[in-house]
Amino acid sequence: MKIIFILEPNRLFLRLFEISLNNIKVNIEKTVADLKVGEKGEISAFKDASMSLKLLEMGCLPDTEVVLDFIAPLGCPVGISVAGYHLSLRKREAATIILK
Repeated sequence: MKIIFILEPNRLFLRLFEISLNNIKVNIEKTVADLKVGEKGEISAFKDASMSLKLLEMGCLPDTEVVLDFIAPLGCPVGISVAGYHLSLRKREAATIILK
């Protein structure tokens, strides 16, 4: 969608024009924070370098399967199963784990 603003004295016109979406590519990264309870994913990469070191030490290695076990009632923390054990993470920490 393309938005064009036309400014005239004392007026603002907003015109919307539709364009073809065939040429637009959307790259959406799915993270552990985006999973629903019971969903699985495979770790691809990390967004934050300092957090990635901590997550790697806790067993969140690339190509490792992750299962979202629970989400706390207020949304934080989230519980995941990774490398044979359970791990609780803050939602912002889970959002740094990019899945395939």
